Amino acid sequence: MKKTILILLLSIFLFPLEQIAQVMPSPERKEGEGPYGKLIIRGVTLIDGTGAPPIGPIDIVVVQNKIAEIRVVGYPGLPIKENRRPQAGPEDKVLDLEGHYLLPGLIDMHGHIGGAGQGTPAEYVFKLWMAHGITTVRDPSAGNGLDWVLEHKKKSAANTITAPRILAYTSFGQGAKKTITNDAEARAWVNENAKKGADGIKFFGAKPEVMQAALEENKKIGLRSAMHHAQMDVARWNVLNSARAGLTTMEHWYGLPEALFENRTIQDYRLDYNYQNEQHRFAEAGKLWKQAAPPYSEHWNKVMQELLDLDFTIDPTFNIYEANRDLMRARRAEWHEEYTLPSLWRFYKPSRESHGSYWFDWTTEEEIQWKENYRLWMTFVNEYKNRGGRVTAGSDSGFIYQLYGFAFIRELELLRETGFHPLEVIRAATMHASEALGLDQEIGTVEVGKLADFVILEENPLANIKVLYGTGAIRIGEDNEPVRVGGVKYTVKDGIVYDAKQLLEDARQIVLQHKAREEHRKLKQPGLDW
Repeated sequence: MKKTILILLLSIFLFPLEQIAQVMPSPERKEGEGPYGKLIIRGVTLIDGTGAPPIGPIDIVVVQNKIAEIRVVGYPGLPIKENRRPQAGPEDKVLDLEGHYLLPGLIDMHGHIGGAGQGTPAEYVFKLWMAHGITTVRDPSAGNGLDWVLEHKKKSAANTITAPRILAYTSFGQGAKKTITNDAEARAWVNENAKKGADGIKFFGAKPEVMQAALEENKKIGLRSAMHHAQMDVARWNVLNSARAGLTTMEHWYGLPEALFENRTIQDYRLDYNYQNEQHRFAEAGKLWKQAAPPYSEHWNKVMQELLDLDFTIDPTFNIYEANRDLMRARRAEWHEEYTLPSLWRFYKPSRESHGSYWFDWTTEEEIQWKENYRLWMTFVNEYKNRGGRVTAGSDSGFIYQLYGFAFIRELELLRETGFHPLEVIRAATMHASEALGLDQEIGTVEVGKLADFVILEENPLANIKVLYGTGAIRIGEDNEPVRVGGVKYTVKDGIVYDAKQLLEDARQIVLQHKAREEHRKLKQPGLDW
């Protein structure tokens, strides 16, 4: 099973996909209450996702699945002005949440729904996402097959399963009978993909004629796109080529340093480099930003300005590469013991086959190179944001010790490290993501007329993003003992109120069930026998 994801990636790069191993489908929904004829949420402090500062106390009225009214009902430190409050009828549902914080449902722009190689049931993935306030995900690659993803998209839209809203971005060429090699074949596949119901396309690379035709046609028919500019094609097609052709979002950072090259045209690969050797791939990638034009130089500014002029979106997924700069931190994250499936843990461990498990001999030298890589990468992303560029939040979980839900919150912390104000972080994960998806009239901000997708918690996420983690944040109690605070209290999707902590416990119980079926119940650190 370890080979499944690597085979999937190779097939995307080299030949059409015929069959895809799928994860266990999600069961019918048993969780959540609502939607209600009228739901009134009382007394919250609102962070609306637009970048506006918090305001409260606020009462919010939801009718079925849409926001009908947002009303200021007083001042901090004073009693609520009852005469300002929306009146509740005998059949209305009221949640008294004075002192709580409410923000838009979070949007994970890079959310793979697991794979057979990781052994992740869909229910497990969905509940981890929902437990962290993620109400919408873009599935890049439709790794379980387009039909499977569209089926779960439909069920999620109808709320017959407990799952975020799903957008299916098919891998370019998926399902084709042969490798796409020319303009006509590219355009034909793009139109066929749209007819099948895909929301967009994720690209990895192809020859320029094919990329140009596919991106142009996809944009022409109104679909959106994402791209991981893989090394096998980036020398002849980088981020600037994609943006000019109509790409919506670049994933990760591949292709951007290549567009910033000044004194070379190809990455300075080690001479025994082999792309199939994933330690080569990721260790050498950690040197790439040093090969690009320096920050604020003429060429650096020129490339940035062109991307800004094209209204291009960057989805950096900082978290998925964080193990490269601090392997122990990612490997020893506190949630692994209770929330990581044993099959997923096996997938993470050093392996020459599993994608992203490339710890053949990861050294201090590689980590230091990656720390510098991050510094330069973050400088570009922060300045892009400062100049008006759109940056979003995506996690790419299920690889490299990054766990669904938890990793998305880590992505928010890394955006903060990049230089984003906490309000800019929330905006990236909500409004800007909805704009990139073309869903900003429906989701992404808390506004009258939009869908009732909310994250509600007792702690202030602007003061400490860690309170969004399922495991919360550590604080010292009055008895001088450490306590846990935070964690999302309620996730509201389409007006349905979910107990986020119960969803997290459900995911933990799935892990316990899997462990009970296996001989070794504890997660073991690679190479250690204790």
